[in-house]
Amino acid sequence: MPRYRVNLSTMVFLLIVQGAAVVLFCAWYIQLNPCDSTPSNERVHVLLLSSWRSGSSFVGQVFSQHPSVFYLMEPAWHVWTKLKNSGAQALRMAVRDLMRSVFHCDFSVTEAYLPEHHNMSSLFMWSHSRALCSPPACSLTPRGHFSNQTKCLKMCDAMEQQGVQEACSSYSHVLLKSVRIFELESLYPLFEDPSLDLRIIHLVRDPRAVVHSRDQSARAFVSDNAVVLEQRNIASAEVQYQVMHEICSSHVRISERALQNPPPFLKGRYKMVRYEDVARNPLQEINAMYEFVGLNMTHQLEEWIYKLTHGKGKGSRKEAFKITSRNAADVSQAWRTMLPHIKVKRIQEVCKGAMSLLGYMTVNNDKEQKTLDIDLLVPQEPYRFSWLPPRTERPGKG
Repeated sequence: MPRYRVNLSTMVFLLIVQGAAVVLFCAWYIQLNPCDSTPSNERVHVLLLSSWRSGSSFVGQVFSQHPSVFYLMEPAWHVWTKLKNSGAQALRMAVRDLMRSVFHCDFSVTEAYLPEHHNMSSLFMWSHSRALCSPPACSLTPRGHFSNQTKCLKMCDAMEQQGVQEACSSYSHVLLKSVRIFELESLYPLFEDPSLDLRIIHLVRDPRAVVHSRDQSARAFVSDNAVVLEQRNIASAEVQYQVMHEICSSHVRISERALQNPPPFLKGRYKMVRYEDVARNPLQEINAMYEFVGLNMTHQLEEWIYKLTHGKGKGSRKEAFKITSRNAADVSQAWRTMLPHIKVKRIQEVCKGAMSLLGYMTVNNDKEQKTLDIDLLVPQEPYRFSWLPPRTERPGKG
């Protein structure tokens, strides 16, 4: 058998060539198969946290119509309705546990709160979810198309739990809306759960505008008011002011907890948004929210958002709970001409701290209130409360 001698320099050269070949192959492979530090099957979980009549239904729809989002409107409604003789404090953990299950696309826990004979269309406001009007939950709306709530109510009302869970599991983002959370501490276990990538979008609105909107549908809030006020016996004339005091105080608690020496797990997971900023610059603000949770704006969504926020008028009482095309800027200012100044003055008293923190200027008299040229919104830069996490591309499944 012949023998070959290879000197040391030749061996070193061959090793260098081999190493270079490996590097080139790896570079080529990575180009074809880009790596992401975040697994592509990891789901982003978003909680849109707000209060009644603060524009959360509109913002919820902005996410619901996104092709990568599974959206559910107010699952906590079931807890508060089923246990309506309790107070908000006592229901915190039940609300948290329900949301945890839904974030995991497990809807079995909802059985405890639904009627005896039900299907998944018994879920509160289920037809507001495009995902529940699309396959695999329902064949009505093709994936990626905008849904029609009226048609969905008629054609998708026989959904079974399995279809809902399959639909939820097929999206890269799960977003829940809630107006029934008044502090962040009860949510800490969700932030610390390694199987959840939870982000909070905290939507606030001028409390004077909130009261004006609530006045248009006051009867709808009677039961919720009692839970917010811990079933205390309060004179009817004082109820709305006491409720607003609790709501405004909750905004202060939540924002201070998230921004002043927060626990490490909150960093990068909280963003505050003012409804008025969204009304003035809808595409800019909505795009920023999308970016915060790792979503991309589409041309179709841009057109839809523009049409929805640049309609005519302020909406009627009958449309209080409907998402219709309106002039968003006019809606945000309607309270200034419609609300009696004596009422405005009282709201400013009970929400003084929150208004100062959130950047809403007070008015001193009726003339100042009705002079719309006076801008009552402090420029948003000091109030853009958010920590944006490093942006990672998350492939959408929807």
